[in-house]
Amino acid sequence: MRSWIHGRRTLALLFLLAGAWGTAACSFAETGYIAEVTRVHDGDSVWVRLPDGGGPLRLRLEGIDAPEICQPGGRQARDRLAEMTLGREVRVEVTGQDRYRRALARLWLGEDDVQSRLVAEGWAWSYRRRGQAGPYDRQEAKARRQGLGLFSDTQAEAPWHFRRRHGPCS
Repeated sequence: MRSWIHGRRTLALLFLLAGAWGTAACSFAETGYIAEVTRVHDGDSVWVRLPDGGGPLRLRLEGIDAPEICQPGGRQARDRLAEMTLGREVRVEVTGQDRYRRALARLWLGEDDVQSRLVAEGWAWSYRRRGQAGPYDRQEAKARRQGLGLFSDTQAEAPWHFRRRHGPCS
């Protein structure tokens, strides 16, 4: 119950922030906001804090799927995301909400798309929906060809297959 309420508060805060910016030429998702990454949960989820304080916000990175933390490569994927972002200011572009009511977002370090970089280095898969190509398919294909990160193991199991067989990590 508590996480559901927290998720609703997070979403309400994001919409409140969007409304505070009014009806400028750019939408909230296009302009985004700056936040500090305070915790990296796994290879595709982080907690951020807004500069003006307030409680931390949990974000699920849009467009990628990293291994579960208990899956081979899961800790390495988390560690790489932490190495890139932990304690640093990032630009956050909220794109929606996932089925678990987490805010979906894209993260930027300067001009670098964090998700693109994770996939290009082989630490995450490009997220596919209903058989459609994912947003980072080219980066994933190149990382596979070069045997980078998780793809150094040609039998690396996609997280969605792992979850179907084992469930989520507890």
